[in-house]
Amino acid sequence: MFKNIIITCFLGLSAVILGAFGAHALKEILTAEQLLSFETAVRYQMYHAIVLLFVNIFEGFSAKQKNVISILFFMGVLFFSGSIYLIQLTSITAKSIWFVTPLGGFFFIIGWVSMMVIFIKKYFNK
Repeated sequence: MFKNIIITCFLGLSAVILGAFGAHALKEILTAEQLLSFETAVRYQMYHAIVLLFVNIFEGFSAKQKNVISILFFMGVLFFSGSIYLIQLTSITAKSIWFVTPLGGFFFIIGWVSMMVIFIKKYFNK
């Protein structure tokens, strides 16, 4: 469980650093559209870091459930946010890795569905 929290803290920390980097250093380099895309990646990364803190300290989840949700959200951040960072900061084009960003979104969706299913099962098994 502590491994998940350490990774979560890193995701939150790096979201703050990348957000500041985007707001200051990239303002003159990227177009408004590119900067908006970069900010979306930062925002999704931070949203999921906050949710992962909740997931990993919530006593209503088993260790296995925490790990499954964490892995899904970690993969979501890696593929969704990571691919956007690569596209905006390197010469890699969206056309060359078109499938990676939606794959990250899919991991986010499956993570949220997994969490919802756990809560539904808890609600109906009172």
